[in-house]
Amino acid sequence: MRRARAGWIAGAATALLVAVGGITYAVAGDGGSDAAAPAADSADAGFARDMAVHHQQAVEMSYIVRDRTDDEEVRLLAYDIAQTQANQRGMMLGWLDLWGLPKVSARPMAWMGMGGMASGEDGALMPGMATNTEMKRLGQLDGRRAEIFFLQLMTDHHQGGIHMAESCVDKCTVGAEKRLAQGMVDAQESEIRLMADLLKERGAKPRP
Repeated sequence: MRRARAGWIAGAATALLVAVGGITYAVAGDGGSDAAAPAADSADAGFARDMAVHHQQAVEMSYIVRDRTDDEEVRLLAYDIAQTQANQRGMMLGWLDLWGLPKVSARPMAWMGMGGMASGEDGALMPGMATNTEMKRLGQLDGRRAEIFFLQLMTDHHQGGIHMAESCVDKCTVGAEKRLAQGMVDAQESEIRLMADLLKERGAKPRP
């Protein structure tokens, strides 16, 4: 069962990366040309900027836990999340370059009507993001305790990411970006279910 589930994780991540590669090339002809570039304050630009930041923390968390546990399943899940989200992050930053738009947002989540969130305190700039204190704690735990805390943090992170991606599906105008956002929703919902199973096996559950 463990090997089969690990294989599913790797296969799903590979399929998503292949799809992402196709979307990277598609965006230039699907709203990404100079004549049709989104505005700097558009949902398309805001999602690309904010999700790039959101993804970067997921990559960091994933590499931290890979060094804190020997569990094969958790390490493989973390590796797949890191590779997939690093690839997507690079693509979104590439779109911003293509569109000639800034890569840094002065007001994260403004495109969702959520600029200036109170949760920006202690480094958590967007929904689901871990605080600086939580990131430090993850780096201090080992073994099963690190696995549980990582799975709880990443579940929260995915839930916040899904909320953002669903907003892009609703608000973005670039077809390729909307398709990427929907792919994020589908993939991260599946990973949340997997992480719930992994937490249950460890006598734990997602945070309320």
